[in-house]
Amino acid sequence: MNSMNNDFVNRKYRRYHRGKDLVHFQVKVKQTDLFIGVPKERYSPQLAAKIEERVYRVRAGLETYIASHPEFLTSLEPVALKPGAPEIARRMARAGVLAGVGPMAAVAGAFAEEVGEVLADFPDVIVENGGDLYIRTTRERLVMVAAGNSPFSHRIAVRIKPRESPLGVCTSSGTVGPSLSFGRADAAMVKAASVSLADAVATGAGNRVSTKDQLRTAIEYAQSIAGVTGILVIKDDRMAAWGDIELVPVKGMDENDDHH
Repeated sequence: MNSMNNDFVNRKYRRYHRGKDLVHFQVKVKQTDLFIGVPKERYSPQLAAKIEERVYRVRAGLETYIASHPEFLTSLEPVALKPGAPEIARRMARAGVLAGVGPMAAVAGAFAEEVGEVLADFPDVIVENGGDLYIRTTRERLVMVAAGNSPFSHRIAVRIKPRESPLGVCTSSGTVGPSLSFGRADAAMVKAASVSLADAVATGAGNRVSTKDQLRTAIEYAQSIAGVTGILVIKDDRMAAWGDIELVPVKGMDENDDHH
């Protein structure tokens, strides 16, 4: 495991997901590990407890469903839902169908989306789950691009404008982090109105890149999916983008800068 992977597992990358105008707190329930930013005046311990209870309840419902439908957990292709599927399973399955991947490819984005929607009356909210982001914002923010050992890693960011939000910004990598990927893309970052869809499409796009000559294939795949508004794909020293992707060079960003 290289240092980039250690950074990922230790969640050190979260220093890049801080906005100076927000207060950040963690909610962790089993494997679900959320990093949430809200306006300082809206934070309270009661809010954190409310979100934790919500995540616990949603996880329990999903676990119960998976226990009776194990294919939902293991399938690498879209699956048909069984009666009684909870909302989060339906959300994941819809994203999987659109993206042509298994529903679990959307699980991190789906949980981020669930929590973001709980905070629907907050003007500014950032929910990060394993590097996948739900963003609602009244100001421009930057999302740093982590791309393994690529020379672009931590050197560029994607600008997010208020008119785009709420939206999902999700990244899949075949070289960084613990998520399952069949490709070797250093980063496949996808923007979509639905976080679960962005998560699933990022997985599908990343799966299509084993060499830097395959970036176009990933771009064309994302272009074909309704609801996707932009994609950035990086492999080694090559990068390709389509849609609403505005890249900003990063110089000297540290944990005190405003990255969102």
